[in-house]
Amino acid sequence: MKTRFIISCLAVSLAACKPASNNAGSSSASEPATGKSSKPQVLVANYPLQYFAQRIAADAVDVRFLAPKDEDPAFWQPDEAAVAAFQNADLILMNGATYSKWADKVTLPESKVVDTSAAFANNLIKVTDVVTHSHGPGGEHSHSGTAFTTWIDFKQAAMQAQAVGNALIKLVPTSKEVMEKNTQALKDELDVLDERMSSLSRKWGSQPVAASHPVYHYLARRYGMNLQALLWEPENVPDDKAMSDLNALLSGHRARWMIWEGEPAKESVEKLSLIGLNGIVFDPCGNVPDSGDFMTVMKANVDALEKAFR
Repeated sequence: MKTRFIISCLAVSLAACKPASNNAGSSSASEPATGKSSKPQVLVANYPLQYFAQRIAADAVDVRFLAPKDEDPAFWQPDEAAVAAFQNADLILMNGATYSKWADKVTLPESKVVDTSAAFANNLIKVTDVVTHSHGPGGEHSHSGTAFTTWIDFKQAAMQAQAVGNALIKLVPTSKEVMEKNTQALKDELDVLDERMSSLSRKWGSQPVAASHPVYHYLARRYGMNLQALLWEPENVPDDKAMSDLNALLSGHRARWMIWEGEPAKESVEKLSLIGLNGIVFDPCGNVPDSGDFMTVMKANVDALEKAFR
């Protein structure tokens, strides 16, 4: 199958990357944990890396994810306390792909930093011609530069999991056997998701698909989606201008499905239904989900796609 991959961004509203509303299991950036644990301290750039590290290391290390619940970690600006926590960590797990914009403005100990996407750095996707938009406390930003939601290509996610496992084993070599086993178990689950998505790609073929936000680059490339993206948020009901822009997109890209980062507002669903556009939720899960964990969210994402395209 010849993959057709198109990412196009239309400015249709004041949009933002979906923040999670819960950050359970991680420490606040402005309120570091009191009293240093005797365990090695591992700081992570986003929730997927927190999940990978906790799955692999179990209780051998303390894993800390500092981005607050109301911000997208990719555009988070850490305060001085958070930067100090990173600088004092025993291991820093970064996503790579220009995910943590703040890291270019501070000094981190290079010997402790691991770029978990380094293994596929030559295959990162460059994004151009996108619109700057603003939302929440993070202010204005755009998705230009490098696409950063690397883990929704599950083959890449497995490589990131391996990089996390290698770094943790180096940090705590006495737990090597357990960590190797846990790393392989995590990679096996990611491989199953990759196989399910690859099977789906043969079903949707080249049929057009729309997306609410330009965060699905790696999903589209890996699994052959003919996808074009808007700048919409699930909680925002599209106004007349937004609907006009959507209709313009659909005039040349006759999608029947819209992929959302989260559950869209009921009124949005009704508006799209009137023009024959159905919704699917595929949550990239960059921050801690409201319920479940990274793996349960990804399984639910794939379930939704399978149901839509079966």
